[in-house]
Amino acid sequence: MTDLEALAAIRAWARLDQAFAEFNRQLQRRHKVTGGQLAILRMVEEWGGDLALQEMRDQLAMHPATLGQLVDRLADREFVSLANDPTDRRRRIVRVTKKGRRLLRETPLAGPVRLRYVKADPARLRRLAEAFDDAVELFNLRLENQ
Repeated sequence: MTDLEALAAIRAWARLDQAFAEFNRQLQRRHKVTGGQLAILRMVEEWGGDLALQEMRDQLAMHPATLGQLVDRLADREFVSLANDPTDRRRRIVRVTKKGRRLLRETPLAGPVRLRYVKADPARLRRLAEAFDDAVELFNLRLENQ
């Protein structure tokens, strides 16, 4: 890789990072949520609510503590409700509330979840996925559980 290629990759990464930071600032300022919280809320709504946290972890491949914190913050703001599963008290069930549905109607569809709603060339999406995987590897960001 030449210095110019490395610089172009650094600029693209910085642009994406800055765009996400600005998106999160706007969400926080206008709606008092982060992009991560909003993404989780959208997924719970899509999956029909009454979703066990374990099922969410399996679907999202997220660290349990990270997902738990996001869901707890949404519950604190009353965007979701948490209840024990009546058949297994160790399981917590997540449901989107009316307030959560209202938030989803008021917020923009942006960030990674947007990829599920926009019409995009499948080959382009594959290239994007490969580029993200490359970024994790090239920036040495591998997590222990990956």
